[in-house]
Amino acid sequence: MPARVGSLLLALTLLTGPALADPVTIEDVRASEGANGWRFDVTLRHPDTGWDHYADGWQVLAPDGSVLGTRELAHPHVDEQPFTRSLSGIAVPQDADHVLIRARCLVDGWNEGTVRFDLPGR
Repeated sequence: MPARVGSLLLALTLLTGPALADPVTIEDVRASEGANGWRFDVTLRHPDTGWDHYADGWQVLAPDGSVLGTRELAHPHVDEQPFTRSLSGIAVPQDADHVLIRARCLVDGWNEGTVRFDLPGR
């Protein structure tokens, strides 16, 4: 490659910055209400690379955005994609007919968007 073309490619790379990582994808949400609150089973997908970059949590939010519960994920799931983890004992306000789910990555933080989940039976 001629030096001029190589310099141009390097300049374009520096101007555009690094490629954005894939956000954590929420693939499925299931929930059931029990005597001790709601249980949520959330299925995530993320291109975990190891301990330095992995999906490290998800939250259940009330419709107003307040946090009802957080599920911390303590290790990468490189060879287990997608994967499902649960969180129980969530007190959902009686007047809420839905919740919002958002996911987090160790490197990129919380996803910008949320997934709406309509509560069964409400």
